Amino acid sequence: MQIINPVKISYKNLMAAKFRSFLTILGTIIGVASVIIIMAIGQSAQELILDQVKGAGSNLIGILPGASDEDGPPAALMGISSTTLKYEDLLALNKKRNVPEVEDAAGYVMSAVSVSQEDTDLNASLTGTTASYIDVESAEIASGRFFTEGEEMNLARVAVLGSSMAEDLFGSADPLNKKIKIKKHNFTVIGVFKERGSMAFGISSQDDSVFVPLHTAQKLILGINHLGFIRLKVKSADLVNSAIANAKITLRNRHDIDDPVNDDFTIRDLASAVEMVGDITNVLRYFLLAIGSVALVVGGVGIMNIMLITVNQRIREVGLRKALGAKNADVMAQFLVESATISFLGGAVGIILGILISLLASVVVQSLGYDWPFLISIWSVVIAVTVSILIGIIFGLYPAYKASRVSPMESLRYE
Repeated sequence: MQIINPVKISYKNLMAAKFRSFLTILGTIIGVASVIIIMAIGQSAQELILDQVKGAGSNLIGILPGASDEDGPPAALMGISSTTLKYEDLLALNKKRNVPEVEDAAGYVMSAVSVSQEDTDLNASLTGTTASYIDVESAEIASGRFFTEGEEMNLARVAVLGSSMAEDLFGSADPLNKKIKIKKHNFTVIGVFKERGSMAFGISSQDDSVFVPLHTAQKLILGINHLGFIRLKVKSADLVNSAIANAKITLRNRHDIDDPVNDDFTIRDLASAVEMVGDITNVLRYFLLAIGSVALVVGGVGIMNIMLITVNQRIREVGLRKALGAKNADVMAQFLVESATISFLGGAVGIILGILISLLASVVVQSLGYDWPFLISIWSVVIAVTVSILIGIIFGLYPAYKASRVSPMESLRYE
């Protein structure tokens, strides 16, 4: 009964000033909705990225130029240019006497280039790679063929298109044996990949790229003699650790490195890549969550301001209740319940709004071709409700205390 009465009075007061109550609740609605949206989209984005990293294969090892801390990102991913990996390193790593666990290896250079065909001119992602790309990446050709090792060594001007790139350049026409121009050099299209799927956050996928032989890309288009990265395909996942150890020994011998501290390369397997990506995305999620939580605090400040105004407007009511025997604790409880009710209602509406917006975002991203999961954590809902109520109580304490200290004699004379 002691709880029901304050709730009834709070509900009556809220309904008596609907517009003011709505404006008070609005801050909490925005805050809670922001938290739900950030947590849902952050978790969905993390799952999308991790699934794409895992989809590369559990038996692949990536080697990038430049050193890194044991648990930190490679220098190449931090925008630091390094030219320490060479084609000869790739050949050495692919020799069974050096790394017996390796089944095949591929080298890569990548760049953004202009690609044109008759009246069509596009900015595209160029991948210069070795003939072994097909086996290492488990890629499939839809029509035509991939370039050979001989074409790779002889600076052949041949190109293989991703499925989306072929459509963008040629529409419904057959691109095989047609000419395209890459940086003013003519190339003959010899193959088109099967569709593989989009990558997240604007990262170029196989579908959006143009593939040319490695040496052709290095010498004819980019004017470089180093590799962007190397990928090793290990015979089985349980041989990954020993393959990494042998790859490190091979590269240190080739680069005359005696102390591992001086390594000028970084080797990452799938497990460490997944862990690193997970750590980075978690940091981003929590950072965004902290920013979203600011909206909750702003909503709490709004509740406190409105409740202080309410106290001043209802001094006569408070005084009358105290004159009829209400204790300070009763008055304080009434205003605290009213504040918590406002915050709870805002939290409930915010949760529904946040879920709907997250669902809409999922539908939109999926329509763009990404495998974007719709994820709403039960804990995020529980936390949002709990925090919204706590915000109401915490920011309602001072107005409630101020109301409880009203003197019955002075309040009855208040105009």
